[in-house]
Amino acid sequence: MKLYNSLTQKIETLEPIVPGEVSMYVCGPTVYNYPHVGNARPIVVFDTLKKALEIQGLKVKYVSNYTDVDDKIIHAAIENNVSEKEITDTYIKAYAQTRSDLHADQPDVTPRVTETMDQVIAFIQKLIDDGDAYQVDGDVYFRVSADSKYGELSHQKMQDLMVGARIDENDKKENPLDFTLWKATDEGIQWDTPWSKGRPGWHTECVVMIQDVFKKPLIDIHGGGLDLKFPHHENEIAQCECINHTHLANIWVHNGMINIKDDKASKFEKMSKSIGNVQWAKDLIAEYGGNTIRWILISTHYRAPLNLSNESFASAQKELGRIETAYHQAQVKLQLEGAKTSDEVDTTLWQSFLNALNDDLNTPNAISTVFEAVKQLNQSLRTRQIDTAKVGSLLHTLEKMLYVLGIVFEPVVLTEEDKETYQAWREAVQAKQFDVADTYRAKLQAKGIL
Repeated sequence: MKLYNSLTQKIETLEPIVPGEVSMYVCGPTVYNYPHVGNARPIVVFDTLKKALEIQGLKVKYVSNYTDVDDKIIHAAIENNVSEKEITDTYIKAYAQTRSDLHADQPDVTPRVTETMDQVIAFIQKLIDDGDAYQVDGDVYFRVSADSKYGELSHQKMQDLMVGARIDENDKKENPLDFTLWKATDEGIQWDTPWSKGRPGWHTECVVMIQDVFKKPLIDIHGGGLDLKFPHHENEIAQCECINHTHLANIWVHNGMINIKDDKASKFEKMSKSIGNVQWAKDLIAEYGGNTIRWILISTHYRAPLNLSNESFASAQKELGRIETAYHQAQVKLQLEGAKTSDEVDTTLWQSFLNALNDDLNTPNAISTVFEAVKQLNQSLRTRQIDTAKVGSLLHTLEKMLYVLGIVFEPVVLTEEDKETYQAWREAVQAKQFDVADTYRAKLQAKGIL
């Protein structure tokens, strides 16, 4: 498996720290609302990556957190007159449901910030003790100058960042680039610390949870959306460099953003709450189904921007229909022939599929191989004498591909009555009794057999 490493800006071979095992952490959501389609993209991208690694024999430990303490959560709790935990529990459940609806596995571990607070406080105290952080009036800031490599992930120089920084005359920070580790506050949920009663800043939690869950400072893959690269992931690295003298992860993987078509203006615009074009994942899934939304999310390379439009949904449904038709027809034919399900794969097609995924998770090329498998399956089904071994092998290959891509079709299972109806339909067709044949056809179509 080769992946584009945002840190080095090169495609690199994944070489697990522990042979045969991959440690992967993906930044999770701040849970104050339902997941939108932008949140769904990393869910699908990294689930596909996980499945692609596992199907090739690697053991993957996949961790993704929930940020369950944040100003937005506190304001939502106040607005709804409930506790912060009621807000976060509601939307954590919603995220888990969206994962299931998109046929994504739940992460192996889903740590919450509120359940890791002792470790967060101890981490911040160590940064202070080492001179990498400082406190002012109960607030604690990370001293960016403590990391001489700051900016290495986003490939920006500190002096350039300084030029673009907004400087507040009343700022307590030594440097406008310094970021908050702890915020003194009397609003919302709070914890007691040696510095003040308050809550943590956003950039510390992931570093702490990685160390806490994996029990080591360096993991194989750290992932998330491109919008997290700076400053969030940059700040994670800075803290890890100061405490552990490592990059936190060997490979940094970032998925691209989503653009929504404005039909009135006939152009694509970046999905943004300020523009008001946010599309909720649950609404899209309810309208189009989990398969369609997942297919769209993998139809474009994960690093590229993804353009969503009514046309893209229609195209995805049409493509999935072609695949499902071949999938079901093959199942029907094999059952009618009394053939057993094959456990063999077409090695050429399967290797082509894996090669695409191993090339920086190139799902568009992998999808091309899926269509080649469908083409060959259709050709095999049209022959006068069905080669059940070949059809079985192609069907099994297609099933494995769809599993990795997260596409789920309900299998067709024929009853004896179905088989009798099918035989009666064929006999009616051969006898040119088309009205009778149409009656049988309708029964078979209703069960997805024809």
